[in-house]
Amino acid sequence: MRYILFLLFSANLINVSAQINLLKEATKKANKLIKSEKPLTTSEVSDGLIEALIQGSKRSVQLASAKDGFNNNHLIRIPFPEDAKNMKSTLIKLGMSDQIKNFELSINSAAELASKEALDILKSVIKSMSIDDAFAILNGNNNAATQYLEKQTSSDLHAEFKPIIKIAIAEVEVTKYWNTLARRYNSLPLTKKINTDLDEYVTTRAIQGLFFLIAQEEKNIRTNPQARVSVLLQKVFN
Repeated sequence: MRYILFLLFSANLINVSAQINLLKEATKKANKLIKSEKPLTTSEVSDGLIEALIQGSKRSVQLASAKDGFNNNHLIRIPFPEDAKNMKSTLIKLGMSDQIKNFELSINSAAELASKEALDILKSVIKSMSIDDAFAILNGNNNAATQYLEKQTSSDLHAEFKPIIKIAIAEVEVTKYWNTLARRYNSLPLTKKINTDLDEYVTTRAIQGLFFLIAQEEKNIRTNPQARVSVLLQKVFN
């Protein structure tokens, strides 16, 4: 009986030992596969981030500059100026809702027209990104690239954007609608006169809306494998 138990114990020991050896072998193979993959080069990181930013910027500009791209997107739609909200509520009470609606549509249309010109400005900054910046962005949060791009382009983009906005405002008759509203409101007794700088207001809100869209595109590339449309993007953001 002792002999039989000894044989059973030996057989189980051999079986466990064989399983351990198989596990060790599998681990060795897995480690070999992992080590065989080449680490990302500095060039790949830089090129991948440039590609991602250009892709996100291009998509964002397309969305923003499309017909009603601002007006129909509640996340970036430009509202009636905040410093004139009393003017808006007063004019609505006077039956000028349609004029206000036309004005809000016109400032959003102006932002859409101006957004068409933004891509070249964004590309120029993206392509000049340093290796250190690229690695910092890669290891950053889901909007690290957008934050970098906004920091690097805001002043130049504003300087380039504002003249475009000014022309766009004229083309979509923002001033016509605004002057009508402001003139009516300013003629009322006991009201604080409104002197909103529409060029500055629309420019600032248009740029904010554009960067909001870029942030969405960046997050999508980082978190959604299907958004990584090239081998390089798949490797960099895997």
